[in-house]
Amino acid sequence: MFKARYYKADGKKGRARPLPPSLFDGVVNEGVLHQVVKAHLANQRQGTAAAKNRAAVRGGSRKPWRQKGTGRARQGTIRAAQWEGGGRAFPPIPHSWRQKTPRKVKALARRSAFNARAEEDRVVLVDLPTLEKPRTKEIRGFLSALELDGARVLFLTHGLNRDWYLSARNLQNVEVRPFGDESPFDVLRAEVILIERGAIDEIAAESAPEEADAEEAGEETATREASGNGASDEDEADA
Repeated sequence: MFKARYYKADGKKGRARPLPPSLFDGVVNEGVLHQVVKAHLANQRQGTAAAKNRAAVRGGSRKPWRQKGTGRARQGTIRAAQWEGGGRAFPPIPHSWRQKTPRKVKALARRSAFNARAEEDRVVLVDLPTLEKPRTKEIRGFLSALELDGARVLFLTHGLNRDWYLSARNLQNVEVRPFGDESPFDVLRAEVILIERGAIDEIAAESAPEEADAEEAGEETATREASGNGASDEDEADA
């Protein structure tokens, strides 16, 4: 089980807290991470690059000189690719670069990205100070208290935090997103991930009943197996 550093709203360090195993399970699938990050970068491309081939360039329908007898290389049109002002050979054509990724693959890549950062002790739990209005100075002071000046930081808030989002827009290396809206690319791009403690506590509370049900199911299976073995032993003794 991973543990993360914890800082209070005033920037003071608290006791390290465990991370929920439902998200931080220790599995880092590099192949899936590569696939999802590659698809993410491809989806950012506009695909609007275009150039004209020799058929789209105006003019050049007449042969510039006769085929033989001039001593020059044979040419069929002045709009060929080797001529100035001619068409381009194999030009870019507008098309979509979009790649679809299955939902379960995205979920595995997200867990892998978080686990990769947790292994390097780059996941930090924080209590965000309350802002009366958007102020970039407050975020700078909070990062200075955590000794993260100049680092590329990803804030993951518990739900939408408008004041923190607006306050961080002026900072080049700081991004603020609601927890769950981040992509694996965002997690891997950041040097430090600051997660609001309320978001992690909510995940831990949701996963606790599932873990309890799994333990009960395991105990029932063990009891059935034990009772079955006892019955077979008695049958052998009677025989």
